Amino acid sequence: MTLQSATLNQLDSTSYLECDLAIVGGGIAGTTLALALKESGLRIKIIESQTLEEVACRERAYALSLLSGRIFNGIGVWSKILPEISKFRYIFLSDADFSKTVQFKSTDLKTDYLGYVGEHKAILNILQSETTQYPNIQFLSPAKVIKLDTEESKSVLSIEKEGIAYKLHTKLVVGADGPLSFVRSSAKIKTQGWKYWQSCLTFIIKHQASRNDIAFERFRCTGPLAILPLPNNRCQIVWTLPHAQAKSFHDLEDKQFLAQLQKHIPEFLGPVTLINSRSLFPVQLMQSKNYIQSRLALVGDAAHCCHPVGGQGLNLGIRDVAILAETLERAWQKGEDIGSQRLLKKYETWRRRENWIILGFTDFLDRLFSNNYFLLVLIRRFGLIIINHIPFLKKNILRLMTGLLGKQPILSKK
Repeated sequence: MTLQSATLNQLDSTSYLECDLAIVGGGIAGTTLALALKESGLRIKIIESQTLEEVACRERAYALSLLSGRIFNGIGVWSKILPEISKFRYIFLSDADFSKTVQFKSTDLKTDYLGYVGEHKAILNILQSETTQYPNIQFLSPAKVIKLDTEESKSVLSIEKEGIAYKLHTKLVVGADGPLSFVRSSAKIKTQGWKYWQSCLTFIIKHQASRNDIAFERFRCTGPLAILPLPNNRCQIVWTLPHAQAKSFHDLEDKQFLAQLQKHIPEFLGPVTLINSRSLFPVQLMQSKNYIQSRLALVGDAAHCCHPVGGQGLNLGIRDVAILAETLERAWQKGEDIGSQRLLKKYETWRRRENWIILGFTDFLDRLFSNNYFLLVLIRRFGLIIINHIPFLKKNILRLMTGLLGKQPILSKK
């Protein structure tokens, strides 16, 4: 019998691996967690179902908050990421055709920038390359997790790689495997939340404007439209629309689609061209009822998902990673069990509460602005005027959006 045809049970006694921390999911959140613990002494394995090239080639860009930049700086990778991404000094927030625009400026926070925008491939390639410098971090890729079992002193992952079955024994499993998390479902962790009436179109354009340091969030009754600057006069567009309209726009020929888009973007961008194909996905709010169990923790989209308004999604995951890494490293240095539920509860308590605030904030923004109810229109437009005239309120909204409001992880202070 060849190894390729052997079953898991037949290989239980001989084909097994060991580590201290197993991270399921080799995307940005999972790889960042490994790098945050690179000098901890933990033996780390990252299990990714795709090849590293495949997982890095996703056509998507993300808004990165000031706090995310500081966390990456604390990990030691920011100097490599920063030249590959764009920076913006202004955020313009507007409501349809209302003449009053809230203009946030970097001077409001006395920072050089208000945020950054980076492409998935550029960020993840740097993170993947950085892991090669640390022998305690190892990728198992492509490798598929078949089963997860939790015992008193360890978790056991049944893995299939290149037709060969393995058992991976580890003190702790971290699910960083996205909204359809195998780790979460295997642990029978329930979720709460809802699907929105909207879907999201994402794509990249090239424009003709002379400047490219403004991030736009333009609200319409159908949903928000975000315009995020990228290097070389490009922008990532995140356009939220009712399901049917989003699907019809997705299916249009490029020329027809651009004609629709030009009606909704600032005139100063000039004529724009499409750089890549349009992606379409439904929007949901999801919060796991638990982030942890004994010998198991969830981070990023495996733990929560929010509305794309405000560009908070990836940033929440990076904060999860920073706090979990801080919790694990302290425990490991003290000789504590990193898989104990008592220890992991510290991470869950901190992050679940803070994530609820952001999930609630993004939900509130979408529901307040994605309608044409006369009273709500008056309330929100009056609110925009108030924000412009009360510096304290404006500053704290900006601090919330940039991640600088509330307790900061140690990694962000290095």
